[in-house]
Amino acid sequence: MMVINDNFNIKLKDKTFIALGSFDGLHLGHLALINKVLELAKENNAKSMVNTFINHPLSIIDKSRIPKLIMSNETKANILTSLGIDIINFANFDSDFMKISPEDYILNLINHYNAIGFVVGFNHKFGHKNQGDINLLKRLSLEYNFKLYIVSPIKCDEEIISSTGIREKILSGNIEEANKMLLKPFMLEGKIIEGKKVGRTIGFPTANLEYHKDFALPKMGVYYTVVKYNNNLYKGITSIGKNPTIIGINKLTIETYILDFKSNIYNKNIELYFINRIRDMVKFNNLDDLKAQMERDKTFAKEQNIEI
Repeated sequence: MMVINDNFNIKLKDKTFIALGSFDGLHLGHLALINKVLELAKENNAKSMVNTFINHPLSIIDKSRIPKLIMSNETKANILTSLGIDIINFANFDSDFMKISPEDYILNLINHYNAIGFVVGFNHKFGHKNQGDINLLKRLSLEYNFKLYIVSPIKCDEEIISSTGIREKILSGNIEEANKMLLKPFMLEGKIIEGKKVGRTIGFPTANLEYHKDFALPKMGVYYTVVKYNNNLYKGITSIGKNPTIIGINKLTIETYILDFKSNIYNKNIELYFINRIRDMVKFNNLDDLKAQMERDKTFAKEQNIEI
């Protein structure tokens, strides 16, 4: 795959069939677009391409409304590569890009990326102030003679799949429902930093994840997770909260007890996949009660699958 960061400065020689969208957290709706662009690119002897943004448009339009991120650009690129996409462009949505009219946006895609066709979702909007829509795309396809395929809504349990809906499920702790819609279980990644080291005193040493505040965090509670470290997978019990049983901890932390794991991973990066919500955060009367609950959580984790 070729990954570029281009705002209509380069020109591609190969013909392309392009999927357009924000691709905010790759889900089953996006997969329908991706599969269709792969199919059409092959049929038309063209390269498959995904055109999206390196930053959320609201970071320029209205920072106060920026939604929490579901997936990093690096993870998106890795998944798109595994699906077979040839080219992905992470354009920089800046003040100049924001002013491009809908028609000029499409013409730039045609002229710079040699686009012969587009795949879009049923509600796709584009161009200055989102003035471009499906009806305009249909008219432009006739005027400029490019192919157009519009993907119908994709549903899960009678609900139209959307990044907004998935984000709400994550924030409310409904991880199982969110994961049904995502191509991979919801994941946080980051470096392991030192914590209070209370867990090791009761036989449950934890890895404290340094998380990025731009990303969505599941509702406070305890989750069954799968930890990926050094290309190996481990079962984990992850607590998101302020450790109400431990006096003096007021900062929200993400701490994971990794089963059957002994390595020192301070300052190492891990990927933390959230699979099931085990329980709410509870304030215990003492550390012995906390340890007893952790033993029950460990038993639950042992019975779970380790696939992601």
